[in-house]
Amino acid sequence: MPTTEHVLLESDFRQVPELQDARTVHARIEFRSRLRRRLLQLEIIDYYYLSVRSHSRSILLEYVLDLRFVDAPQRFRHIAWRWITFSLLLIVQALVIASRIDSSATPWWQHDWLLPMCVTVVVVWAFAALVAVYRTTETVSLVSTHGAASLLECTGGLGTFRVLRPFIAKLAAHIRLASGARRLTKAEHLRDEMREHLRLKEIGVLSAEEYETAKARILEQHSPAAQPSLARASTTPARPRDNRFSAVWPDPE
Repeated sequence: MPTTEHVLLESDFRQVPELQDARTVHARIEFRSRLRRRLLQLEIIDYYYLSVRSHSRSILLEYVLDLRFVDAPQRFRHIAWRWITFSLLLIVQALVIASRIDSSATPWWQHDWLLPMCVTVVVVWAFAALVAVYRTTETVSLVSTHGAASLLECTGGLGTFRVLRPFIAKLAAHIRLASGARRLTKAEHLRDEMREHLRLKEIGVLSAEEYETAKARILEQHSPAAQPSLARASTTPARPRDNRFSAVWPDPE
């Protein structure tokens, strides 16, 4: 009689704490962007988790991230060069017009077209300068390790990096700490990360499209043939244990 082979994939499921259930708060920051009308509250809790409270106009979003599945924080600075260049050209033009008015023998208040033109250029310059300031941003983002799903974005004006730097340094340290608590094999970690994506989709952090894209990225990195340590051969029935799954990778849904 052929030997029956029991192939198991065991999961050390870890319950993500609720925001109000945190036992330890390691760091906390509140970031307010008045120009964008957004309030972001971040807390590192229980060593391996980041709680997020985001208030943007009428939208309120609260969730917890498991740092085992988060990559190191990324920073991006976007400078609105076009609007900056446009505003500089406008101020130069305004100065040229003002110079012509000043060098003219006609009193400045009697210029029928130069004075209105100068005022118009100054008003447009002020608008362009405001847009340049608004569109020049600094962004700190968090993405998942293998799925590259966008989990958090904190965008503000110039100075955002300076305000967030101490907290981001602590967050990076806790992400490194959490990476040591990952599963022993890459295949197990990938499956756990997919579960985390599913949890975030169900609470509204990830859209269905973002979830499917991240799942496709993870599946591309999963190679069952390269994971021989996942197979357990046994001629006796396996001892009962919670949270067991077939080694065949099903959709977590």
